[in-house]
Amino acid sequence: MKILYEDNHLIAVEKPHGQPVQADDSGDLSLLDEIKIFLKNRDQKPGNVYLGLLHRLDRPVSGVVLFAKTSKAARRLSEQFRNHSVIKNYTAQVEGSPKSEAGLSLPEGAITQWLLKDENTNTVAIVPPSTPNAKLAHLTFKVLSTKNNQSKIEIKPTTGRSHQIRVAMTSLGTPIIGDLKYGAAKPRTDKNISLVAQSLTFNHPITKKSTTVTIADQITN
Repeated sequence: MKILYEDNHLIAVEKPHGQPVQADDSGDLSLLDEIKIFLKNRDQKPGNVYLGLLHRLDRPVSGVVLFAKTSKAARRLSEQFRNHSVIKNYTAQVEGSPKSEAGLSLPEGAITQWLLKDENTNTVAIVPPSTPNAKLAHLTFKVLSTKNNQSKIEIKPTTGRSHQIRVAMTSLGTPIIGDLKYGAAKPRTDKNISLVAQSLTFNHPITKKSTTVTIADQITN
């Protein structure tokens, strides 16, 4: 576990590919439980450790995950996530390069979609806005480089919908490398996908100062 930022109120760590953020049916150790165990042992806490879950990353995605160490911090940060004031920055490696309907290259753009999640299959589909329980998803993207029929893309979601980046990239005809669930041609050798939560920028819940937590670039193209 790599700690990226920590004070009395927050802890941010680098989640590896393949680990769930919170417990699931697999029984694998979740990032949430791992940090609780770490804090309890390191700080020699006699009772249960409080750790507020603020957001999630899909299991095959790596990157920055932020937790709250106090209920006050959790409440204030959760409000920032709900209001979409937290700036989230991702990088992805995709198949091909984004193109318009006319076949022209798209160096950057914005995608707005209505998404509906199927809980039975854990997949998300694009649906009409009038679909019951559909949720609005929005993001912007910028192509950073293209080489060997693959592109490195910077993605900034303004909403936090499940699988929204994965669905959006596939809708451009450029599925994320290794993402078989959403149209990738083949798996990665480690069974994960080439999507990284690169950074989070938020207002510190106590000091109110703008704070950015970031990791080194993991995707080269």
